[in-house]
Amino acid sequence: MTATTPGPAQQTSPTFLGMPPFPEAAREALGRTTQRRNLHHATHTIRAKRAAVVGEVDQWEQLRLAGEACKSEALKHLPYYLEQLEERLTEQGATVHWARDAAEANRIVVDIARAKGTDEVVKVKSMATQEIELNEALEEAGIHAWETDLAELIVQLGGDLPSHILVPAIHRNRSEIRDIFVREMGQVGRPAPDDLPADPARLAEAARLHLREKFLRARVAVSGANFAVAETGSLVVVESEGNGRMCLTLPETLVSVVGIEKVLPRWDDLESMLQLLPRSSTGERMNPYTTVWSGVHEGDGPREVHVVLLDNGRSHALADTHGRQALRCIRCSACLNVCPVYERTGGHAYGSVYPGPIGAVLNPLLRGVESEVDQSLPYASSLCGACFDACPVRIDIPSLLVEGRERAVQAGGHRAEAAMMTSATWVMSDHRRLEAAQRASSTVGALRGGRPFRSVPGLGAWTSARDLPAPPRQTFRQWWENEHQRPAGDESEGNQV
Repeated sequence: MTATTPGPAQQTSPTFLGMPPFPEAAREALGRTTQRRNLHHATHTIRAKRAAVVGEVDQWEQLRLAGEACKSEALKHLPYYLEQLEERLTEQGATVHWARDAAEANRIVVDIARAKGTDEVVKVKSMATQEIELNEALEEAGIHAWETDLAELIVQLGGDLPSHILVPAIHRNRSEIRDIFVREMGQVGRPAPDDLPADPARLAEAARLHLREKFLRARVAVSGANFAVAETGSLVVVESEGNGRMCLTLPETLVSVVGIEKVLPRWDDLESMLQLLPRSSTGERMNPYTTVWSGVHEGDGPREVHVVLLDNGRSHALADTHGRQALRCIRCSACLNVCPVYERTGGHAYGSVYPGPIGAVLNPLLRGVESEVDQSLPYASSLCGACFDACPVRIDIPSLLVEGRERAVQAGGHRAEAAMMTSATWVMSDHRRLEAAQRASSTVGALRGGRPFRSVPGLGAWTSARDLPAPPRQTFRQWWENEHQRPAGDESEGNQV
């Protein structure tokens, strides 16, 4: 294992495919009424399903604590568990590669595909490969990457971007999906029937027939992993459609791109994780397909297995003693489904493959706060706290968002706020300045007669949605001085402190 701690400047492009900062992107997204309607319906449906299956578990909070402890243990001793994982995988015939960043990971996968003489690969849904923009790298090398997850297929055929961690096409409705299938499937394989209805079962059938020829033809598959067990050298993928099982078993060569934070210390840790993940993500008691593979086994599955362990800023996040808890994320998307901001703007506004509350803290940790996109993300929240309540591994997202805002201010991304904080620091660092400021504010409060401010220069946007209370006519310090200047012997009620 080569030790490396890349800084955020070494990562991929600072904006996701050139998207604008969150406020601009959100303003545009709010104008898409169909998308807002689709998001509202989908998130509330998933939310209700999750609430029902979580309510069945008497010890849900104990499960959350177990998940938190397991992931925290892995992160605390990550170098040890990564080396153990590499050792176990190698013992079982897999080849382990280490990738410092996106460019290195993409180069490894492209080289493997070229060595196999193929011009196409089939893919299991993977956030890590989206993060490093592997599909684009493969296409540039003349290798077609076919997404086989239904939602990912919809996004790919529509020339779209994923907008949700679990359901990338959550912003599309049935009619839109039908139109995409009829228009695009014939361009890259078996076409959809011209009379295809906007019926979920028929849409799934069209996707299945379109993908079947690709499954049977592909010699190389690319996957991610939900978990990587260090003790046994096992990779785990959970999914609901069976496409993952096809990718993981049919091709001769399997390449798995796995973020280094996906490691679990022990096999027994899956007991809690495989209860937390399906309930929090799809609202199911268990996933229909749970595939576990450990290296190469004669006559069973791929003949060649490559595992690319990806850093791409994770070491930078790990070095942040408070922020590292974001690496506990198991990509369940529960925080997205309860977030009032995400529900209204959708995932594209976050400028990353990781949208929603967890994306708002994870992206700046992985990429730094040099870009306007990453400086704006910590503000994409009402700080209502619903994300922490929903998180199965108890990531304190609200406190990380507040900390992220502080980093954004220090980076100079919010000059007005930075100037205000600098001024407040100067005033509060000397009691005489503070007392003078308090006297001035009391004078203003008396002149206002207790009436709130409807608009404040420099804070117009903030005060357009709320009133800024007028300062009190008398500060506590002034009240105290007045009370203690009363004549000796005055024992009236007002003198009792």
